Amino acid sequence: MADQRTAPPTVYDVASAAGVSIATVSRVLRTPDAVREGTRDRVQAAIRALGYVPSGNARALAGRRTGVIGLLLPGFDVVADERPGLVTDGGVRVVDDRRHVTQPFASNLYFDEVLRGAETEAWQRGLALMVAAGRGPSRDVVVNDVAGRVDGLAVLAQTVPDDLLEHVARRIPVVMLADDRRSHGFDSVSVDNAAGMRTLASHVIGRLGVRSIAYVAGPIDSPDDLERAAGFAAALADHGVEASSVRTVHGDFGRVRARELVGPLLADGVPRAIVCSNDQSALGVLDGLLAAGLRVPEDVVVTGFDGIDAGRFSSPRLTTVHQPMGALGRAAVAAIVDRLDSPAGPPRSMRLPVEVLLRESCPPAL
Repeated sequence: MADQRTAPPTVYDVASAAGVSIATVSRVLRTPDAVREGTRDRVQAAIRALGYVPSGNARALAGRRTGVIGLLLPGFDVVADERPGLVTDGGVRVVDDRRHVTQPFASNLYFDEVLRGAETEAWQRGLALMVAAGRGPSRDVVVNDVAGRVDGLAVLAQTVPDDLLEHVARRIPVVMLADDRRSHGFDSVSVDNAAGMRTLASHVIGRLGVRSIAYVAGPIDSPDDLERAAGFAAALADHGVEASSVRTVHGDFGRVRARELVGPLLADGVPRAIVCSNDQSALGVLDGLLAAGLRVPEDVVVTGFDGIDAGRFSSPRLTTVHQPMGALGRAAVAAIVDRLDSPAGPPRSMRLPVEVLLRESCPPAL
């Protein structure tokens, strides 16, 4: 009877083989660090020996949940590849890439960290994470499709309009990332953007004595950028610097656009400092200043905001406000689970702290 198959092992079989309760098996599967090593080893050995695989459908039916958390990130518009192909050899294009710099995914370094944190928290809670992009003509379809498959949804700021989020929130918990939307009835997780930028700008103005400043802002519809701009304005006021004296340009949080903005910033003279609203903009400014033959920090000091890994390896290394991007993702998943367990009550807001990291692009002293 080659086609005869035995019934798949159940959690009861695992518990019996390991000599433990069903609850202990569940803890080993969901929070293994909470179980004593010897017990955990016996359960895991039984799981391997029996070939047991937890049933997501069974868990969903038992708890009326899917066991899946959704994370909605902004969609990415891929930049067309304009590099010329010089030679084709066996169907493989050979490209002179010495002068070409591409940035098709303008902010993916930040999102990578948030995603990693959300994934870690979901895994430790025995949950799965579904990730989707939420922009473009199919945005409504994507959002509704994801919402129908998950227990709760974490959404990056400005990814989905409020009316669509309010529609989704009638079915499942919604948590806003990098934006405080309590007024719209959503739980939120964000960082102290204003305080971070105010502290960093105060170092540039107060500690280093800089008065000739340029500011590279981000998209005008970004809540993060609005808060950082407010912190920058507060630092100017703290030190008696007129806001009208600051050269301000708006980028898109991307490295390529920031590099393009360096020329206009230098047109009326070289500022002593260029303060950027995020790290990728600051890295683009470093690129532009290098191309212009200017030294950092000797001629111009440069600062960013976010604390992405690329800033630790730039030349010079980037002074920045570090925000806990991974902790943002973890906190968002935790907030969804908390709301599932306690659905009643007013919207909750969590604001995580930041820290200023002084590096070579804007040192402690000049």
